[in-house]
Amino acid sequence: MKEERLIPNHDIAVQVSQLRRTFGKFVAVDDIDLTVRKGEIFGFLGPNGAGKSTTIKMLCGLLLPSGGKGTVAGFDVKKESEQIKQNIGYMSQKFSLYDDLTVEENIDFYSGIYNVPSEKKKERKEWVLRMAELQDSHDTLTKTLPGGLKQRLALGCAILHEPPIIFLDEPTSGVDPLSRRNFWNMIYQMAQEGITIFVTTHYMDEADYCDRLALIYRGRIIAEGTPHELRDVFMKRDVLEIEASPFVEAMEILHDKGIETAIFGTLLHATVDKAEISIPLIRKYLETADIQVGRIEEISPSLEDVFVTLIEVA
Repeated sequence: MKEERLIPNHDIAVQVSQLRRTFGKFVAVDDIDLTVRKGEIFGFLGPNGAGKSTTIKMLCGLLLPSGGKGTVAGFDVKKESEQIKQNIGYMSQKFSLYDDLTVEENIDFYSGIYNVPSEKKKERKEWVLRMAELQDSHDTLTKTLPGGLKQRLALGCAILHEPPIIFLDEPTSGVDPLSRRNFWNMIYQMAQEGITIFVTTHYMDEADYCDRLALIYRGRIIAEGTPHELRDVFMKRDVLEIEASPFVEAMEILHDKGIETAIFGTLLHATVDKAEISIPLIRKYLETADIQVGRIEEISPSLEDVFVTLIEVA
């Protein structure tokens, strides 16, 4: 197959064509195409093992692609990995911090790694401490910090050198909901300053925070667009929210009737062709099986509903 030619564009931060990575016979990333514009918050969503982290490592110059081509900040992902590393920030889900160093020692270490000019080190250190709300904790061991503060510190260390592109690999994994929300507020602020954010996550509710996103499953991109476009273009069926108890048994009964459902907390979501036809049928199926049924109503699809629907046909 002929490879698509990459078109130079000064408004593009990341562009890849048919990017591929294999490990032996296992295909981790399967000929993906992506374009991310400067100043954009681009979300890369998918379940664990879908290929998100492998892709981001190739884009960050940490892993050599097996095939395809691409550029990050104008540099070739195959030939110019060192230049890429100098022009990006990278934060992994493990926060990339050294637990046995203090907050200040971590900042100093990353200042050296990123070659922050001597005359700017003090200014940038003070900025990180303010941003992470750690002004009074500079001599605290990092391992003793709460998850949310450690997360903010890791982000500050990743952007000490003020890179134009930031790659965040599962940055909100393992932190509480309030810390996740505060973290996204920081991402918004950086994007408003013109920084490009490329973020991977398996939290589908975070997709709505992104300007555009791609859904990846088994190494392949199965959909791409704005959150609104994904709901409008890819979701052609109705979504029902079902209140039933016990809900696991309800799920099994509906599955036997050919109605696919997914668990959302203590509720079920079912994807059907016509809501008005399916609602009385579902109630009948469940009540006949002595399942207690409460509310059954049509709802606007979430991006998780879209994803579940897409992987059924992938």
